[in-house]
Amino acid sequence: MSSKPIGIFDSGVGGTSIWKEIHSLLPFEKTIYLADSKNAPYGKKPVRDIIELSKKNTDKLLSMGCKIIVVACNTATTNAINELRSLYSIPFIGIEPAIKPAALKSQTKAIGILATKGTLSSALFSKTSELYTQSIKVIEVEGNGLVELIESGKKDSLEIISLLKQLLQPMLLQEIDYLVLGCSHYPYLIPTLKKILPEDVQIIDSGEAVARQTKSVLTQRDLLNTSTLFARPEFLSNKNPMILADLINAEKNGFSVSYSDF
Repeated sequence: MSSKPIGIFDSGVGGTSIWKEIHSLLPFEKTIYLADSKNAPYGKKPVRDIIELSKKNTDKLLSMGCKIIVVACNTATTNAINELRSLYSIPFIGIEPAIKPAALKSQTKAIGILATKGTLSSALFSKTSELYTQSIKVIEVEGNGLVELIESGKKDSLEIISLLKQLLQPMLLQEIDYLVLGCSHYPYLIPTLKKILPEDVQIIDSGEAVARQTKSVLTQRDLLNTSTLFARPEFLSNKNPMILADLINAEKNGFSVSYSDF
């Protein structure tokens, strides 16, 4: 089992921000990444649809022999991971907005959370937020339109800069000092966000924490690959593989990106 791959899925290309952290920490682990771009974004879908799409992605990764599955999508984690864990025996790693570190470190006692509607309205998000933000002002903003632009290859466009300025305005008026990114697509916007936000606003995403948790679970279950050979990752997209390939510099890095109708 230890030589089998780590499976990773997201509603599209954004979860590659999580994949990069996992690949960096565990370079000898084979990884298979699924971009369910034809169904992106998940954030506006009903809960039952999110669960069914997550099951579909899981079944595809299991058919490819994966030993563990990383749900590299905040919306899928907050709405579907409990059901996935009840249906399958394989271990699942989820991704949640990093509310806790932002709330604990905030000096202004005001933090911003940029996420999808599906994440912000979920029971898991609400429970986590209640635990750590009782004395903190939390400004929640739905990132409507951001995923669609990133999926269209427009992460550096003037259109996305204009949209971000509009979305961040309510947070800046409340003088946040931490911005929590609650969607795995959003780390690709960090260079643009840094140009818009004041220098004293810190940006937090969950990528490194997810990679560490993945390694921890693999270690606990004796599933870490013992090979010392660099493992070449595999990427599958069910819409436009070229956007995924461009995002991860596939040609330069020698990565395999292909179309799959899963």
